[in-house]
Amino acid sequence: MIDRYTLRYFLAVIDSGNFSKAAAQCNVSQPTLSVGIAKMERELGQPLFHRTNRRVELTTAGARFANHARRIEAEFAHAEHAVRETAPHSILRLGVLATIPAPWIEAWIERLAREHDHLPVEIVEGRERDLIERLARSRIDVALTIIRSDNDRFAAETLFTEGYSLAMASTHKLAGRLVVAAEELADNPMIVRRQCELLSDTSRHFTARGVRPFFPARTLSDERAMGYVRTGLGVTIMPDCFRSEGVVRPKLADFHFSRDIGLLFGQHIDRTGVRGGAVVSTLVASLESSRALRPPAPALLGQS
Repeated sequence: MIDRYTLRYFLAVIDSGNFSKAAAQCNVSQPTLSVGIAKMERELGQPLFHRTNRRVELTTAGARFANHARRIEAEFAHAEHAVRETAPHSILRLGVLATIPAPWIEAWIERLAREHDHLPVEIVEGRERDLIERLARSRIDVALTIIRSDNDRFAAETLFTEGYSLAMASTHKLAGRLVVAAEELADNPMIVRRQCELLSDTSRHFTARGVRPFFPARTLSDERAMGYVRTGLGVTIMPDCFRSEGVVRPKLADFHFSRDIGLLFGQHIDRTGVRGGAVVSTLVASLESSRALRPPAPALLGQS
């Protein structure tokens, strides 16, 4: 008999492309995941993957089984959701991208509390990959995250698009500039935002221009990163939505990345009902208000 956990291991390998990433998604060690996959292959009597040093590919049998595996997992998710809906108050499980500004989420929670007798929500914070994995496993219902054009697994609604720019102290010697070239930051320490979805792209951008800075701090907290920048410890790259007193946001020359932020809906939910419900409708309205109230970038103040 095939166990559900081995089914999830199998799907995680397909979705992530290798065993080590799949193990991380499933919160198990790689040997544990490999044992689970081998157990499933013995039960089916067929190898499911071609394993090489560089990559993992589905066998013909594995490709046939993948379609059935996704349907079985979806049915599991539907059954779990049906049971949860019998609770007196249906709780919506919302995944929130770690790089969404904390004040925006606080403003939404305050609004939700004002307008409803109870807070029908469970908030799960994570990186983009973590939220996708949870959504695929029906561990969350909706995710406020990055919308990718090549991800058609979930129904999506884009809410806004924004770019990335430098964050530096208002006392920095380049603080009055609208655009700063990477080469001008060669002698600047830089703060590493370890949760940043553009961490590799940012590194390549500076390295290609001969800039190899000292990193005085590495953090998983954007609020702490802002604090480090504000005190002059270093500069960093952040999405444009982040603003703070004492921090200016000039553009980085030739750094043209952007991100679409929106909602991804789990396959196990009624999208229309959830979108019109208290949690999501209030979230969208609150995000619109937060963006409308966002002050202009300090780097633009006083410019002619």
